[in-house]
Parts: sequence; structure tokens; C-alpha cells
Amino acid sequence: MAETLSLIRPDDWHLHLRDGAMLAGVLPASRHFARAIVMPNLVPPVVTARDAAAYRARILAALPEGQDFTPLMTLYLTEATDPSDVAAAAADGLVTAVKLYPAGATTNSASGVRDIEAVMPVLEKMAEIGLPLCVHGEVTDPEIDIFDREAVFIERVLAPLRQRLPELRVVMEHVTTRDGVDFVREGGSNLGGTLTVHHLILNRNHLLVGGVRPHFYCLPVLKRETHRQALVAAATSGIGRFFLGTDSAPHARATKEAACGCAGVFTAPNALPWLAHVFEAAGALDRLEAFASLNGPAFYRLAPNAERIRLERAGAATPAEVATGAGPVVVFDPGFAPGWHVME
Repeated sequence: MAETLSLIRPDDWHLHLRDGAMLAGVLPASRHFARAIVMPNLVPPVVTARDAAAYRARILAALPEGQDFTPLMTLYLTEATDPSDVAAAAADGLVTAVKLYPAGATTNSASGVRDIEAVMPVLEKMAEIGLPLCVHGEVTDPEIDIFDREAVFIERVLAPLRQRLPELRVVMEHVTTRDGVDFVREGGSNLGGTLTVHHLILNRNHLLVGGVRPHFYCLPVLKRETHRQALVAAATSGIGRFFLGTDSAPHARATKEAACGCAGVFTAPNALPWLAHVFEAAGALDRLEAFASLNGPAFYRLAPNAERIRLERAGAATPAEVATGAGPVVVFDPGFAPGWHVME
């Protein structure tokens, strides 16, 4: 049994850093990742190239001394987004992707898309220039059960979009269902899917049985155990179009433990040990490096990182929470130790 693991340094292809005091507090937690696709759902959102440049500058200014980290910026797609602004930002190397939030789907998504037809000129331009679209894949119709929103989004929105613009490069983010896994698995080279650490470990019983656990509440919401098993099978399959996107989403403890708590799980500090736990339990440690370090760069047409990191078998625990100027943020803890630790 191996006592250490050596991996090409991973990237995080779906990360929330927030802004201001929260940004400064949580940014060090992503130190194990070389690069990350940074989500644009701020208040106000990162809509234009100018917004992205300003946000990137704030992230770099907040980096602790010695932390080597490259934020890969995204634009928040709205029905007023200018295709020429998107194209110029991509040509300048300022943005790596555009993010589609259905309006009202998750945190700070009120400015998102209500009518896919309204953003087709932007999507057509993205297909033309090869810029990826990252998708929060849920419908928001109130008559659709929250546990069915991903499957219905695939049927109503994503499948028709793929048929209409097959050349558009799409990442279905935080896949949570067997339906999503099957859709990505059966898609072509232009379709990828990210998987989160918490969706690989938890099912909806962990959220609801024995009392509601607000720090397990996320969107898309946790699903049945059969869906979790499908996610693990996808992550460990060796299929190159599945890759790590933690969707690490910090919220201050008070906003999680509230009458109407925020959605998001903060996994950045311990994502890699938990990922090693998942792959070892599946007998697939030999496929961990591809999922965490190789598949994402390949999809985004970037080179893998040159440096490496090491994990060791250890019971070392991460802090229960991270202090920020916006309040303490609770770190992901499913109730047992992962058995692995990143060697600093």
C-alpha cells in the first residue's frame, strides 16, 4: 500500500473566491491549485472585459506573498452581453470562459439568462472563436422538483443547444445526476463535465437525515445515492472529459446557519485529500492524476502544470473553519478523516 502520492499540481476548474474581505480570507485555501476558473457571480457580477480585468487585479493584489496562483477569469453571461466585448476579452487572453447562470438558479444569479434565444449571438460568436461556455445546468421553473432540475435542463436547454451549435465548447459544471453523467459520456469532444468533491462523497441523506445540516446545502442540491455512485464511476472511469471543479463556495457561518441559509460548500482547504479518499475507495488511485491534473488542461487547451505536489497517509485534520474579515467560514467535514494530507 503506497504511503505517498505524487501528482502533477492540480487545477480547479470551478472556484468561487468572492470579493473584498472574503476574498482575502479564502484565497490562501486554494494554495494547492496552480490555476482556477474563477466564477463571476459577484454583486454586481463580472459582465464585461473591464469588470474581469478589475476583478483579476483584486485577486492578484490579495494573494499572500509566495502563493503561486493564476486566476482564469470568466464573464457572467447576461441577455445584454456584447459579443464583440466577449471576443475582444478572449483575444486579449483576459478571459478563459463565459458562465451561463439560469436566472435565479443559485447564489447571485438574478442577472442570469431567462431566454436562451436572447444570448444566441454571444454563443455563436463563442463557437466561432472556440471560447468555452461553462453552464450551471438547472432549470428554475417553480413547478419542477428541485431534484429533477438538472435532468430537465438537459432535455429542454442543453441538448437542443448542442444540436444547434455542436461546435460550441461546453462544460456542464458540477454534474450531480446519472442523467448528467450519461449526457457528458455520450457527448463529443466539445463537451466536458466537472465533478465536485462534496457531490462525490455526500448524498441527500447526509443533508437531511437526523436534522438539516446547513453546511452540506449546495446548489445543485445533493441527490440520491445511486446518482452519487454514478458520479464516482465517472470520475474514476479514465474518460478524459470529466475533470475536477470543486465549486468551493465560501459563505460566512452566520449566512449558512440561518432561517434561509446560503447554498455552498467550502472545500478548497481539503479538496485534494478527500479526492484521494474517493479514488482509493474506488480502487482507482492510478487515475487520480488524470482527473485532477490532466483532463482539465486538455479540455481548455492548456499545458499541464510543470510542478508536482505530494500527498501522504496521515490523519492530519484541516481547521474546522477559516477566519475572514466577513466572518468565519466552515470547512467541509463529512464526519470522518480522509486518511490523506497534502505535504506542504
